[in-house]
Amino acid sequence: MRLAAPAMPRSLMQRELALFSLYRVLEAALLALVVFSPWGEALGGVQDPTVAVPVTLGYLVASVGLLIHARAPDPDYTAHAVVGVAVDILVAALACHAIPDATPGVAMLLLFNVGAAALFVTLRTSLLLSMAAAAALFAEPASDLLTGEPATRPMAETLMFALGLFAAASLTRLLGRQIRESQALADRHEAEAQNLAEINELIIRRMQTGVLLVDGAGHVRLANEAALALLDSDGEGDLHGRPLSRLSPPLALRLASWLRSGSSDDAPLALREHVDVMPRFVRLLADGDNTLVFLDDTSLVTRRAESLTLATMGRFSASLAHEIRNPLAAISYATQLLEESEAIQDGDRRLLQIVHQQCVRTNGIVESVLGLARRERARPEPVDLVAAAHAFVQDYRLIVADDNAELKVACDRAQVRAMIDPRHLQQMLTALVNNAVRYGRLPGEPARIALRVEDGERPTVSVLDRGPGIPPAVAAQLFRPFFTTSESGTGLGLYIAHELCRANEARLEYVASPGGGACFRITLSARRAALRS
Repeated sequence: MRLAAPAMPRSLMQRELALFSLYRVLEAALLALVVFSPWGEALGGVQDPTVAVPVTLGYLVASVGLLIHARAPDPDYTAHAVVGVAVDILVAALACHAIPDATPGVAMLLLFNVGAAALFVTLRTSLLLSMAAAAALFAEPASDLLTGEPATRPMAETLMFALGLFAAASLTRLLGRQIRESQALADRHEAEAQNLAEINELIIRRMQTGVLLVDGAGHVRLANEAALALLDSDGEGDLHGRPLSRLSPPLALRLASWLRSGSSDDAPLALREHVDVMPRFVRLLADGDNTLVFLDDTSLVTRRAESLTLATMGRFSASLAHEIRNPLAAISYATQLLEESEAIQDGDRRLLQIVHQQCVRTNGIVESVLGLARRERARPEPVDLVAAAHAFVQDYRLIVADDNAELKVACDRAQVRAMIDPRHLQQMLTALVNNAVRYGRLPGEPARIALRVEDGERPTVSVLDRGPGIPPAVAAQLFRPFFTTSESGTGLGLYIAHELCRANEARLEYVASPGGGACFRITLSARRAALRS
């Protein structure tokens, strides 16, 4: 039957059990020293060698065996402690008989053994072991009393040892329980602290705000994923130990200025092209040299603000556009009727033309806003980009005269497959080509536009023109809503094309052409598995 052991971490129990077994080996060695060494007489003379010798040898073997068992993986701690103390009690009883002068020392050693065993058993079992140990100490005096021989030890001494056994077992059991409870509480707190540390590390690592820990020498000690993306321009993949002055000299100068003055510049800091951050600095400890650097990507903040603004604008403008269309159509129709009247003078007719043109422009804005508001989810399907480009050119030539724009398709392959919503592709190409027709021409010449389809890991469709190109200051704002350089433009064409690309997991970007002109490139998603099926 397996006795119930008190709750204790198993690693702690095995360590204590191994120390207890090692102590038992030392006890057996001390007993062997008394029995077999030349100094045995000084330590306590052996009166019955026929008992002392086999008991000592057996105790040595048993103590070594118990030590080996204690070091085995997952031993039965309670059963081991009970068996070990039973062996100790039996050896103590026989040793007191064979070496009477060593009885006080044996009793003291047995006192520790019973108390140590109480750590591994229940209180009831520890008291039973104490009773057995007390009976072993009383065995020799009881034998002398029954045989009528004079007592070798005072009965009061034996009685005090017996009471000490009970006290040691009880107090050690209670003290051990408190120690185990404290250890268990400490282990739980350690586990909770470790879990919290892992959670904090995960949160910091996944934060969109870049976080750096910089020591007093200006070297990076810790960096999360966002900081790695902002600063690791050479692609080494690790910032630990690298000097901040080499990663970003402007940021290092900003940090040095903050350390000197205690105040930080609120102006955004350009880490590299098109990447601006707002650095914030905090001392890790009040009297320490380590500094926490927080890097807020201003582009993320701008995109969030634009998303919130556009979401609100979409809900509001969708309802407003419906209300505008009816009176706008009435104004446009009335203007056309007035233009047909013969009583209208030429000057007034010019004013009516202006009113009509502005009605058409306003209606275009309304249609664009409604298109944004009711845009459906993309439904990508396999599309031959070369065939789609040729079909688009044919349809577009029906709308735009050849003397206004020259449109052609350029591709080295007969077929390029990609996954995209064909309706969205039509809208994207229309917006990009319309933009090229309007802005991509030289004075006095028609717009020369080419649709270039290229295959690769990610297929691309480029709309190129031979116009004057786009200044860098304007190129940085091309895909912002309502940004336009023309009085008659809505500023929504490129933005809608950009959003349609995102809906199809594609990317729209402006690529400057070294030889002049402009290039808008659509990089499509690389879903090869879907195309092969």
